Amino acid sequence: MLRIGLTGGMGAGKSTVARILADLGAVIIDSDVIAREVVEPGTEGLAALVAAFGPDILAADGGLDRPALAAKAFGSDDARATLNSIVHPLVGKRTAELISAAPSDAILVQDIPLLVENGLAPLMNLVLIVDVPAETRIRRLVEFRGVSESDARARISAQATDEQRHAVADVLLDNSGEPGAIDPIVRQLWSQRLVPFEENLRAATPARRKELCIVPADPEWATQAQRLIARLWVACGPAASRIDHIGSTAVPGLPAKDVIDVQITVANLTAADGLRDALGAAGFPVRPDVTGDNPKPTAADPNGSDTALWAKRFHQSADPGRLANVHIRVAGSPGQEFALLFRDWLRADASARAEYLEVKREGAAKAAGLTGEAATLAYLDVKEPWFDAAYTRAAAWRDRVED
Repeated sequence: MLRIGLTGGMGAGKSTVARILADLGAVIIDSDVIAREVVEPGTEGLAALVAAFGPDILAADGGLDRPALAAKAFGSDDARATLNSIVHPLVGKRTAELISAAPSDAILVQDIPLLVENGLAPLMNLVLIVDVPAETRIRRLVEFRGVSESDARARISAQATDEQRHAVADVLLDNSGEPGAIDPIVRQLWSQRLVPFEENLRAATPARRKELCIVPADPEWATQAQRLIARLWVACGPAASRIDHIGSTAVPGLPAKDVIDVQITVANLTAADGLRDALGAAGFPVRPDVTGDNPKPTAADPNGSDTALWAKRFHQSADPGRLANVHIRVAGSPGQEFALLFRDWLRADASARAEYLEVKREGAAKAAGLTGEAATLAYLDVKEPWFDAAYTRAAAWRDRVED
């Protein structure tokens, strides 16, 4: 199923976004609801909180007095860590039960206040951040929830910063406007990205670009790549020895197709094949028709005819909102080494960057009006001959630098 992480600072309006998504058909797992459930009277969770913070956190009816607990738990880092050590494992266990009960074709939205703080973003196929400036959130907490300003500031300061949330956000949902303003934004996200993403994920089908074009360099490409790499590390575990952002989007300032290229380095192709299901579940289905790179002359194969030297496995993102190519290559293979060398050469050599850009623009012009594989092949017809020569030039640059 498609797993969406939903979070935002206190007072940002996560519940509003969750409610809209639920109306559209999403399965919502609300961590706050679960957190209340696991500390209800008679539970092991409530007993553990009383043991840690004292009986004065109980209300007259024997239930949890949440303001009393908050006054103690948010007073120091140690107290907050104690609270989390009790509640989080119980919430995790109940969350796993609810995920297991959800339909396999669900768009499952996990509303998690501390998603960023607890490092959970890489576990999700996509992360939505409800974004509202801190001062606006403080005002909302004071005006609409009756929280004192000092308490509101203390709680917000204990959470992740806006910058930390932005770093993990695949989608930023601005909820600083008037009530109802965010509704059409969420509905559009649902129809244009989440539903197609789920369908692609279920069918193990990569997302497709509408047309092949070169766009101005986006300074966010590096951050977007790191989010993808974090997910890939979770999927790969120890099977990967390194995961790198490669290709044109890894070269600052270089216009490119808006597609992130990532390379996973593994010990052998058996390890690469073993990652197929895990990468698919993470949102990167395999392209079984792509089994290697275009061979180039090497010392071991001067004629450039040994396709086995250039074998790889290839996956692509199922997310229509963030196209990505994932190349899995064997450590020390010519393709693995060239992917890193080519990136570093372009970063260092302005004339090579300019030359490559012209080649890419020529390829994009040839692909104009075409779609799908036809566009890709037209583009590669222009680019691959230049790439073949670039292989030798990049190696010569490396040798000069190393000398």
